[in-house]
Amino acid sequence: MRFTALFPLFCTLVAFILSLLCIFAGSKRDYIEHADIFTLNTSMLGRTTLDESKSSSSLLSSIENSVKGEVNDLIADVAKALNIHGFYSAHLLDYCEGYFTPGPVANKTVDPDKNVTRCSNRTALFHFDPTAAIQKELKPGISLADLRWPSAIKDAVQAVEIASKAMFVLYCVGAAATGLALAGAVFGVFSDGRAAPLVNNGLALLALLALGIASAIASVIMSKVVHEVNKHGNDVGISATKGKTFLGMTWAATVLMLIAAMAWIYEFVAHRRRQTSYVFEGKKGRY
Repeated sequence: MRFTALFPLFCTLVAFILSLLCIFAGSKRDYIEHADIFTLNTSMLGRTTLDESKSSSSLLSSIENSVKGEVNDLIADVAKALNIHGFYSAHLLDYCEGYFTPGPVANKTVDPDKNVTRCSNRTALFHFDPTAAIQKELKPGISLADLRWPSAIKDAVQAVEIASKAMFVLYCVGAAATGLALAGAVFGVFSDGRAAPLVNNGLALLALLALGIASAIASVIMSKVVHEVNKHGNDVGISATKGKTFLGMTWAATVLMLIAAMAWIYEFVAHRRRQTSYVFEGKKGRY
C-alpha cells in the first residue's frame, strides 16, 4: 500500500467535487447560485430614460409617474415597474433571475443580497443571451430600444457564444477525466507497481488540460462581458460583476490536478529508486 499516494488521491477528490460544482452550480434555485459566471444588475435599468422623460413610449411615460417618487428615495427598483427582474446570473447550464433584498441600493448598514425567484431549464451547451431574456419579460408596449439598451452588450455576448459552448464541453471532459483519475488514484494507493503512477499521471494531465483551458475561457468570457456591460451600460443603469466564487472554484480544481499530476510523477520516481535500491542491496548481499 502506498500511503504517500493518499495525497494525490485527496487532491483529485477535491478537484472532482469542484469540477462538478462548476457544472451544476445554479442549476436550480438556491443551489450554489452565488457561483455564477457573471451577474447582470438591471435593477436600475431605464432610470436615466425615465429621468430625462424623452422616451417615445406612452406606457413608459406612465411608468415614470408611478416610480418617480421611489427613485428619489434611492431604494426603488425600477426593474419591477418594467416587469423585469433586478438581476440575471449566468451559469453553465442555465441562468437565474431575481431581486435584490432589501433593495437594489446599498446603505451604510446593509448590502443588497440576491433573492433568486426562478432559474431557466437546464440545457447542455447553454448560452445566456440577456438581451432576449429581458426583452421577453418587458411589459407589452415597451422595448429595449425605448430604454436605450446598448447594442454593444448584445454584440459582446454573441462574440463569446462559441467560446461558452466550448467551455461547457471542456468542463464535461475535465470532470470525466478527473473522475477516472479518482478511480485510478484509489487503485494506485493499493497498487505497488510502476504502471499505476504512470496511468494516473496521464489521467491527471488530461484533466488538468481540460480544466485549465475551460478555466481560461471562463476568465476571458467574464472579463469580456463584464467590461463591455460596465462600459456601455452605465448610462442606462446596467452593470455587471464577475463570478469570483466560480472563478475560485474552477482555478482551484485546475491547480489541484496540477499538484496531483506532479505527485504521481514523484510516486513513479520514488518507486523506481526503491527498486534500484533493492537490486543494489541484493547484489551487495551476494558478495
